Amino acid sequence: MTIFWSYYAIINIVGFVIMGVDKKRAIRGAWRISEASLFTTALLGGALGCTLGMQHFRHKTRHWYFKYGMPAIFLVQAAAMAFLLGN
Repeated sequence: MTIFWSYYAIINIVGFVIMGVDKKRAIRGAWRISEASLFTTALLGGALGCTLGMQHFRHKTRHWYFKYGMPAIFLVQAAAMAFLLGN
């Protein structure tokens, strides 16, 4: 179980950080992290970190698929974790 929580913490930190990195790159006009990579990180368990990063850095908040998609992925993941941990 420790490995699971370690993975969950790391993937969410990664999600938060890549939102910040992508925002900084957007400001500088540099090469960007693809939206597919951002969503892949969320689907791999980092939806909470991506959502918090999105809000903290005010990044991708105008795109409806990020604004509603990231929190939706997190809710599904939270429900799955509650179900699995409850049994």
